[in-house]
Amino acid sequence: MAESMQGLHRTCRCAEVTTEMVGKEITLMGWVAKARNKGGLVFVDLRDRSGIMQLIFENGSIDEEGFTKAGKLRSEFVIAVTGTVEKRGGAVNENLATGEIELRVKALRVLAEADVPPFPIEENSKTKDEIRLKYRYLDLRRPDLQRNIMMKSKVAQLTRQFFASEGFLEIETPMLGKSTPEGARDYLVPSRVHPGSFYGLPQSPQLYKQLLMCSGFDRYIQIARCFRDEDLRADRQPEFTQIDMELSFVDVDDVIDVNERYLAFLFKEVLDIDVKLPIQRITWQEAMDRFGSDKPDMRFGMELHDVSDIVKDCGFGVFTGALENGGSVRGINAEGQGACRERKLTNLLNL
Repeated sequence: MAESMQGLHRTCRCAEVTTEMVGKEITLMGWVAKARNKGGLVFVDLRDRSGIMQLIFENGSIDEEGFTKAGKLRSEFVIAVTGTVEKRGGAVNENLATGEIELRVKALRVLAEADVPPFPIEENSKTKDEIRLKYRYLDLRRPDLQRNIMMKSKVAQLTRQFFASEGFLEIETPMLGKSTPEGARDYLVPSRVHPGSFYGLPQSPQLYKQLLMCSGFDRYIQIARCFRDEDLRADRQPEFTQIDMELSFVDVDDVIDVNERYLAFLFKEVLDIDVKLPIQRITWQEAMDRFGSDKPDMRFGMELHDVSDIVKDCGFGVFTGALENGGSVRGINAEGQGACRERKLTNLLNL
């Protein structure tokens, strides 16, 4: 049966406990990740969004009733514990931020019991998407998903910080407006007060931000929610968030400069990666000539080479037809792959 947390106040989150707190009494709350009953000792890994803290229940350190409850703990029980931070008596876990310490529990409250989860609450789950989405509240307890969501929150916070320092105003634009022609279909929302009329959800705030520039706001930024009624693809979602901006009294170099510095700031603050500025630039024509794509991966070593002069008299209709129509013939020089079997070549081309 669930117990009340009345009178208890969480001291900190699990991974916020440090070696400097050894000897102090603290209160933690979270979910049971693992429980191991060793007879006279019960070890529990307590999980919250910050990480994991090892708890130790020992008969004598906690009363008999509390020790009995500890022996019945199972995965995903929600508990509150009060105890003293100690150095680990056993092996140090270098994979955990709290790997050198543990909490010797003096009091335990079971805030909520749980049935056996339909899938393991662990990183890199192999569970089918249908099951994960059905139990999304459990899926979102997984540490890797929680890190992703917390990173997104940090990126949003840093984005606001950076652009505010650059003189941008954060302005919210309407979500309900007139349907406008853009690159995809609009999602339509029926109006209750105007039967037969519909609002269009924004594909982007394009028209609104241009209006703001005409109004003299000068620099606008928005972490904007956008909607496009189209098929799901790897690089396109029906609804997505974009960092949307507009600037007045600038040229293309000013726009590129602020975006480069913003990216460098983000990579340093979030991933501790130094981005060398200015970022390399190439023209659209150079990108197409070298890679055949306007969004090339510069790490791809095999570039296109113009072989028009070599194949102009080969008699192959595809090549000669392209040349006669003003085009060119280009190919990739796969050095060292002259003896490559057809199956391997096909696999390489399909990467």
